[in-house]
Amino acid sequence: MTDHNGVRTRAWHDGKVVSEGFALGELSDYLAREDRLVWVDLCSPDHDHLQELAAELSFDRNAVEDAISEGERPKATRYAHHTFVSVYATQIADSADDESTDMLESRVRKTRVSAFVFPRGMVTVRSNDLFDMDEVITRWESDSDMLALGVGALVHGLLDVIVDGHFDTIGVMDDAIESLEDSLFDDSTRTKALQQYTYRVRKELVELRRVILPMREVVNGVMRERQEINPRGNALDGDYADLYDHIMRATEWTESLRDMVGAIFETNLSLQDIRMNIVMKQLTGWAAIIAVPTAVTGWFGQNVAYPGFGDTGGLVSSTVVIIGSAGGLYVLFKKRGWL
Repeated sequence: MTDHNGVRTRAWHDGKVVSEGFALGELSDYLAREDRLVWVDLCSPDHDHLQELAAELSFDRNAVEDAISEGERPKATRYAHHTFVSVYATQIADSADDESTDMLESRVRKTRVSAFVFPRGMVTVRSNDLFDMDEVITRWESDSDMLALGVGALVHGLLDVIVDGHFDTIGVMDDAIESLEDSLFDDSTRTKALQQYTYRVRKELVELRRVILPMREVVNGVMRERQEINPRGNALDGDYADLYDHIMRATEWTESLRDMVGAIFETNLSLQDIRMNIVMKQLTGWAAIIAVPTAVTGWFGQNVAYPGFGDTGGLVSSTVVIIGSAGGLYVLFKKRGWL
Protein backbone atom coordinates (compact mmCIF):
# COMPACT_ATOMS: atom_id res chain seq x y z
CA MET A 1 0.00 0.00 0.00
CA THR A 2 1.06 3.64 -0.52
CA ASP A 3 0.31 6.48 1.88
CA HIS A 4 -0.54 10.06 0.96
CA ASN A 5 3.14 11.01 1.02
CA GLY A 6 4.01 8.53 -1.73
CA VAL A 7 5.60 6.05 0.71
CA ARG A 8 5.24 2.28 0.44
CA THR A 9 6.60 -0.18 3.02
CA ARG A 10 6.69 -3.97 3.20
CA ALA A 11 8.42 -6.69 5.23
CA TRP A 12 8.92 -10.41 4.54
CA HIS A 13 9.88 -13.42 6.62
CA ASP A 14 11.22 -16.43 4.66
CA GLY A 15 9.75 -15.00 1.48
CA LYS A 16 6.28 -14.42 2.95
CA VAL A 17 4.75 -10.98 3.56
CA VAL A 18 4.39 -10.37 7.30
CA SER A 19 3.80 -6.63 7.35
CA GLU A 20 3.10 -3.72 5.02
CA GLY A 21 2.21 -0.08 5.39
CA PHE A 22 4.17 0.32 8.60
CA ALA A 23 5.44 3.78 9.61
CA LEU A 24 8.90 4.95 8.61
CA GLY A 25 9.70 5.40 12.29
CA GLU A 26 9.59 1.60 12.63
CA LEU A 27 12.05 1.02 9.80
CA SER A 28 15.12 0.90 12.03
CA ASP A 29 13.50 -1.77 14.20
CA TYR A 30 12.66 -3.91 11.17
CA LEU A 31 16.16 -3.60 9.76
CA ALA A 32 17.63 -4.66 13.09
CA ARG A 33 15.79 -7.99 13.01
CA GLU A 34 17.79 -10.74 11.30
CA ASP A 35 14.63 -12.69 10.39
CA ARG A 36 13.12 -9.81 8.39
CA LEU A 37 13.61 -8.54 4.85
CA VAL A 38 12.40 -4.94 4.50
CA TRP A 39 11.61 -2.66 1.59
CA VAL A 40 10.62 1.01 1.58
CA ASP A 41 9.74 3.02 -1.52
CA LEU A 42 9.66 6.82 -1.76
CA CYS A 43 8.16 8.45 -4.85
CA SER A 44 9.28 12.04 -5.54
CA PRO A 45 10.22 12.72 -1.90
CA ASP A 46 10.98 16.25 -0.82
CA HIS A 47 14.48 17.03 0.37
CA ASP A 48 13.57 17.37 4.06
CA HIS A 49 11.68 14.08 4.08
CA LEU A 50 14.63 12.23 2.59
CA GLN A 51 17.10 13.94 4.88
CA GLU A 52 15.07 12.84 7.90
CA LEU A 53 15.16 9.24 6.77
CA ALA A 54 18.85 9.58 5.89
CA ALA A 55 19.65 10.74 9.42
CA GLU A 56 17.82 7.77 10.90
CA LEU A 57 19.49 5.16 8.67
CA SER A 58 22.91 6.84 8.31
CA PHE A 59 22.66 7.40 4.56
CA ASP A 60 25.83 8.84 3.09
CA ARG A 61 25.39 12.54 2.29
CA ASN A 62 26.74 12.15 -1.24
CA ALA A 63 24.37 9.26 -1.93
CA VAL A 64 21.40 11.34 -0.75
CA GLU A 65 22.36 14.16 -3.11
CA ASP A 66 22.77 11.69 -5.97
CA ALA A 67 19.32 10.25 -5.28
CA ILE A 68 17.58 13.61 -5.76
CA SER A 69 19.86 15.26 -8.32
CA GLU A 70 18.98 15.36 -12.01
CA GLY A 71 21.23 13.87 -14.67
CA GLU A 72 23.22 11.50 -12.44
CA ARG A 73 24.94 8.66 -14.27
CA PRO A 74 23.79 5.08 -13.45
CA LYS A 75 26.19 3.64 -10.91
CA ALA A 76 26.70 1.35 -7.92
CA THR A 77 28.78 2.72 -5.04
CA ARG A 78 29.77 1.12 -1.74
CA TYR A 79 29.55 3.33 1.34
CA ALA A 80 30.25 2.61 4.99
CA HIS A 81 26.74 1.57 5.98
CA HIS A 82 25.09 0.71 2.69
CA THR A 83 25.48 0.21 -1.05
CA PHE A 84 23.98 2.92 -3.26
CA VAL A 85 22.58 1.94 -6.67
CA SER A 86 21.19 4.43 -9.18
CA VAL A 87 19.62 3.39 -12.50
CA TYR A 88 17.00 4.66 -14.97
CA ALA A 89 13.78 3.01 -16.08
CA THR A 90 12.69 3.94 -19.60
CA GLN A 91 9.60 3.94 -21.75
CA ILE A 92 8.46 5.49 -25.03
CA ALA A 93 5.59 7.96 -24.83
CA ASP A 94 2.56 6.85 -26.80
CA SER A 95 2.03 9.21 -29.73
CA ALA A 96 -1.67 9.37 -28.84
CA ASP A 97 -0.84 10.47 -25.30
CA ASP A 98 2.18 12.61 -26.13
CA GLU A 99 1.30 16.26 -25.58
CA SER A 100 4.35 17.43 -27.51
CA THR A 101 3.79 18.64 -31.05
CA ASP A 102 7.48 19.06 -31.78
CA MET A 103 8.62 16.41 -34.25
CA LEU A 104 12.20 16.83 -33.01
CA GLU A 105 11.44 16.25 -29.32
CA SER A 106 12.44 12.88 -27.88
CA ARG A 107 9.66 10.50 -26.82
CA VAL A 108 11.88 8.69 -24.30
CA ARG A 109 10.59 9.09 -20.76
CA LYS A 110 13.01 8.26 -17.96
CA THR A 111 12.51 7.57 -14.28
CA ARG A 112 15.53 7.66 -12.00
CA VAL A 113 15.35 4.80 -9.51
CA SER A 114 17.87 4.93 -6.66
CA ALA A 115 18.31 2.22 -4.03
CA PHE A 116 19.98 2.28 -0.64
CA VAL A 117 20.84 -1.37 0.00
CA PHE A 118 21.36 -2.67 3.53
CA PRO A 119 22.14 -6.24 4.67
CA ARG A 120 18.46 -6.86 5.49
CA GLY A 121 16.57 -4.28 3.51
CA MET A 122 16.40 -1.76 0.70
CA VAL A 123 15.05 1.77 0.34
CA THR A 124 14.14 2.84 -3.20
CA VAL A 125 13.68 6.44 -4.31
CA ARG A 126 11.87 7.20 -7.58
CA SER A 127 12.00 10.57 -9.33
CA ASN A 128 8.43 10.19 -10.66
CA ASP A 129 5.57 7.70 -10.84
CA LEU A 130 6.04 6.68 -14.50
CA PHE A 131 7.80 3.55 -13.29
CA ASP A 132 5.32 1.35 -11.44
CA MET A 133 6.75 -0.69 -8.59
CA ASP A 134 3.81 -3.13 -8.68
CA GLU A 135 5.52 -5.13 -11.40
CA VAL A 136 8.67 -5.32 -9.27
CA ILE A 137 6.67 -6.54 -6.28
CA THR A 138 5.01 -9.18 -8.46
CA ARG A 139 8.44 -10.31 -9.64
CA TRP A 140 9.70 -10.52 -6.06
CA GLU A 141 6.77 -12.46 -4.68
CA SER A 142 6.38 -14.81 -7.64
CA ASP A 143 9.29 -16.82 -6.22
CA SER A 144 9.24 -16.90 -2.43
CA ASP A 145 12.22 -19.28 -2.33
CA MET A 146 14.35 -16.74 -4.16
CA LEU A 147 13.07 -13.90 -1.98
CA ALA A 148 14.07 -15.92 1.09
CA LEU A 149 17.70 -15.64 -0.05
CA GLY A 150 17.83 -12.06 1.20
CA VAL A 151 18.21 -8.52 -0.04
CA GLY A 152 20.14 -9.69 -3.10
CA ALA A 153 16.85 -10.99 -4.47
CA LEU A 154 15.28 -7.54 -4.02
CA VAL A 155 18.09 -5.86 -5.92
CA HIS A 156 18.02 -8.49 -8.66
CA GLY A 157 14.24 -8.23 -9.11
CA LEU A 158 14.38 -4.45 -9.33
CA LEU A 159 17.19 -4.44 -11.89
CA ASP A 160 15.60 -7.27 -13.86
CA VAL A 161 12.32 -5.38 -14.31
CA ILE A 162 14.19 -2.22 -15.30
CA VAL A 163 16.28 -4.09 -17.89
CA ASP A 164 13.11 -5.72 -19.27
CA GLY A 165 11.74 -2.21 -19.67
CA HIS A 166 14.87 -1.28 -21.59
CA PHE A 167 14.20 -4.17 -23.96
CA ASP A 168 10.62 -2.98 -24.47
CA THR A 169 11.85 0.53 -25.26
CA ILE A 170 14.49 -0.74 -27.68
CA GLY A 171 11.84 -2.90 -29.36
CA VAL A 172 9.73 0.20 -30.04
CA MET A 173 12.82 1.90 -31.46
CA ASP A 174 13.47 -1.13 -33.67
CA ASP A 175 9.93 -0.89 -35.07
CA ALA A 176 10.43 2.84 -35.67
CA ILE A 177 13.61 2.16 -37.64
CA GLU A 178 11.82 -0.47 -39.73
CA SER A 179 9.18 2.11 -40.63
CA LEU A 180 12.01 4.47 -41.59
CA GLU A 181 13.42 1.82 -43.91
CA ASP A 182 10.00 1.35 -45.53
CA SER A 183 9.64 5.10 -46.05
CA LEU A 184 13.15 5.53 -47.38
CA PHE A 185 12.35 4.28 -50.91
CA ASP A 186 8.77 5.56 -50.97
CA ASP A 187 8.56 8.43 -53.45
CA SER A 188 5.43 9.76 -51.75
CA THR A 189 7.30 10.35 -48.46
CA ARG A 190 8.08 13.98 -47.69
CA THR A 191 11.82 14.46 -47.41
CA LYS A 192 11.60 16.96 -44.55
CA ALA A 193 9.34 14.71 -42.46
CA LEU A 194 11.67 11.76 -43.05
CA GLN A 195 14.70 13.80 -42.02
CA GLN A 196 12.96 15.03 -38.85
CA TYR A 197 11.85 11.51 -37.93
CA THR A 198 15.35 10.14 -38.52
CA TYR A 199 16.87 12.86 -36.37
CA ARG A 200 14.41 12.16 -33.55
CA VAL A 201 15.15 8.42 -33.64
CA ARG A 202 18.90 9.13 -33.50
CA LYS A 203 18.36 11.48 -30.57
CA GLU A 204 16.29 8.87 -28.72
CA LEU A 205 18.91 6.19 -29.29
CA VAL A 206 21.60 8.46 -27.85
CA GLU A 207 19.46 8.95 -24.73
CA LEU A 208 18.93 5.21 -24.39
CA ARG A 209 22.61 4.48 -24.84
CA ARG A 210 23.50 6.87 -22.01
CA VAL A 211 21.13 4.94 -19.74
CA ILE A 212 21.80 1.36 -20.87
CA LEU A 213 25.56 1.33 -21.42
CA PRO A 214 26.51 2.09 -17.75
CA MET A 215 24.23 -0.74 -16.57
CA ARG A 216 27.13 -3.13 -17.09
CA GLU A 217 29.14 -1.26 -14.49
CA VAL A 218 26.13 -1.20 -12.15
CA VAL A 219 25.66 -4.97 -12.24
CA ASN A 220 29.39 -5.55 -11.95
CA GLY A 221 29.47 -3.29 -8.90
CA VAL A 222 26.51 -5.08 -7.33
CA MET A 223 28.10 -8.47 -7.97
CA ARG A 224 31.35 -7.30 -6.38
CA GLU A 225 29.40 -6.31 -3.28
CA ARG A 226 27.29 -9.48 -3.20
CA GLN A 227 28.65 -10.36 0.23
CA GLU A 228 26.88 -7.19 1.40
CA ILE A 229 23.63 -7.57 -0.53
CA ASN A 230 23.54 -11.38 -0.47
CA PRO A 231 24.93 -12.50 2.89
CA ARG A 232 23.52 -16.02 2.56
CA GLY A 233 26.04 -17.15 -0.05
CA ASN A 234 26.34 -17.20 -3.79
CA ALA A 235 22.97 -18.74 -4.68
CA LEU A 236 22.05 -15.68 -6.75
CA ASP A 237 25.28 -15.53 -8.76
CA GLY A 238 23.69 -17.37 -11.68
CA ASP A 239 20.73 -14.98 -11.72
CA TYR A 240 23.05 -11.96 -11.73
CA ALA A 241 25.11 -13.51 -14.52
CA ASP A 242 21.91 -13.94 -16.55
CA LEU A 243 20.98 -10.33 -15.80
CA TYR A 244 24.40 -9.19 -16.99
CA ASP A 245 23.89 -11.17 -20.21
CA HIS A 246 20.57 -9.40 -20.78
CA ILE A 247 22.28 -6.04 -20.31
CA MET A 248 24.95 -6.98 -22.83
CA ARG A 249 22.25 -7.96 -25.33
CA ALA A 250 20.45 -4.65 -24.77
CA THR A 251 23.71 -2.75 -25.25
CA GLU A 252 24.53 -4.61 -28.47
CA TRP A 253 20.98 -4.04 -29.73
CA THR A 254 21.23 -0.28 -29.20
CA GLU A 255 24.63 -0.26 -30.94
CA SER A 256 23.25 -2.10 -33.97
CA LEU A 257 20.22 0.21 -34.13
CA ARG A 258 22.49 3.24 -33.98
CA ASP A 259 24.48 1.85 -36.92
CA MET A 260 21.24 1.22 -38.82
CA VAL A 261 20.02 4.79 -38.25
CA GLY A 262 23.39 6.09 -39.43
CA ALA A 263 23.10 3.96 -42.56
CA ILE A 264 19.54 5.20 -43.15
CA PHE A 265 20.66 8.81 -42.76
CA GLU A 266 23.53 8.35 -45.24
CA THR A 267 21.30 6.42 -47.66
CA ASN A 268 18.73 9.21 -47.52
CA LEU A 269 21.39 11.75 -48.44
CA SER A 270 22.57 9.53 -51.31
CA LEU A 271 19.02 9.12 -52.59
CA GLN A 272 18.56 12.89 -52.50
CA ASP A 273 21.70 13.29 -54.61
CA ILE A 274 20.40 10.69 -57.06
CA ARG A 275 17.01 12.39 -57.28
CA MET A 276 18.74 15.73 -57.80
CA ASN A 277 20.80 14.27 -60.65
CA ILE A 278 17.65 12.87 -62.25
CA VAL A 279 15.92 16.24 -61.99
CA MET A 280 18.94 17.99 -63.47
CA LYS A 281 19.00 15.55 -66.40
CA GLN A 282 15.30 16.11 -66.99
CA LEU A 283 15.66 19.87 -66.87
CA THR A 284 18.65 19.72 -69.19
CA GLY A 285 16.74 17.53 -71.66
CA TRP A 286 13.71 19.80 -71.71
CA ALA A 287 15.95 22.87 -72.01
CA ALA A 288 17.61 21.32 -75.07
CA ILE A 289 14.24 20.52 -76.61
CA ILE A 290 12.93 24.02 -75.98
CA ALA A 291 16.14 25.55 -77.35
CA VAL A 292 15.42 24.08 -80.82
CA PRO A 293 12.19 25.99 -81.56
CA THR A 294 13.74 29.06 -79.96
CA ALA A 295 16.70 28.88 -82.34
CA VAL A 296 14.55 28.16 -85.41
CA THR A 297 12.05 30.92 -84.71
CA GLY A 298 14.91 33.28 -83.98
CA TRP A 299 16.55 32.42 -87.30
CA PHE A 300 13.37 32.82 -89.30
CA GLY A 301 12.57 36.00 -87.44
CA GLN A 302 15.53 37.87 -88.94
CA ASN A 303 14.65 40.97 -90.98
CA VAL A 304 16.64 39.74 -94.03
CA ALA A 305 15.66 37.80 -97.11
CA TYR A 306 16.05 34.01 -96.85
CA PRO A 307 14.60 31.07 -98.75
CA GLY A 308 10.86 31.19 -98.06
CA PHE A 309 10.90 34.75 -96.70
CA GLY A 310 7.42 36.26 -96.94
CA ASP A 311 6.06 32.97 -98.29
CA THR A 312 3.86 30.23 -96.83
CA GLY A 313 6.57 27.71 -97.68
CA GLY A 314 8.89 29.35 -95.18
CA LEU A 315 6.34 28.83 -92.36
CA VAL A 316 5.85 25.21 -93.33
CA SER A 317 9.57 24.50 -93.52
CA SER A 318 10.28 26.17 -90.14
CA THR A 319 7.46 24.22 -88.54
CA VAL A 320 8.78 20.96 -89.94
CA VAL A 321 12.30 21.76 -88.63
CA ILE A 322 10.97 22.60 -85.15
CA ILE A 323 8.78 19.51 -84.81
CA GLY A 324 11.37 17.18 -86.35
CA SER A 325 14.32 18.44 -84.29
CA ALA A 326 12.43 18.70 -80.98
CA GLY A 327 10.76 15.33 -81.51
CA GLY A 328 14.08 13.71 -82.34
CA LEU A 329 15.70 15.07 -79.16
CA TYR A 330 12.70 13.91 -77.07
CA VAL A 331 12.95 10.38 -78.42
CA LEU A 332 16.73 10.35 -77.85
CA PHE A 333 16.53 11.62 -74.26
CA LYS A 334 13.60 9.32 -73.45
CA LYS A 335 15.54 6.32 -74.71
CA ARG A 336 18.51 7.20 -72.51
CA GLY A 337 16.29 7.69 -69.45
CA TRP A 338 16.84 11.42 -69.13
CA LEU A 339 13.14 12.23 -69.26
